[in-house]
Amino acid sequence: MLEDPSAQPGAAALTRRFEDVAERLDWEIGIVKSDLAAVRLQVGNLDQKVGNLDAKVTGLGEEVRGLSEKIDRNQAQIVELLTRLVGRNPDAS
Repeated sequence: MLEDPSAQPGAAALTRRFEDVAERLDWEIGIVKSDLAAVRLQVGNLDQKVGNLDAKVTGLGEEVRGLSEKIDRNQAQIVELLTRLVGRNPDAS
């Protein structure tokens, strides 16, 4: 406790200012914590979406490889059929 009575109002004013600043800081820290929690949720959701996309891309890659193999087989069959037709009489059955 201050011994000088004239310093007490100043000390009380400083105490109020300190308490006001502390209260404001607590409120702002609460906002930052809330925002951080929201960011963590978003990062978690994005991580899950990236994982899902990775699985989809892998699946699409497998489908493309399968289609490519099918196209190669069809092209080979077409070449074989065309090769058989070369030299044949179109009127002959």
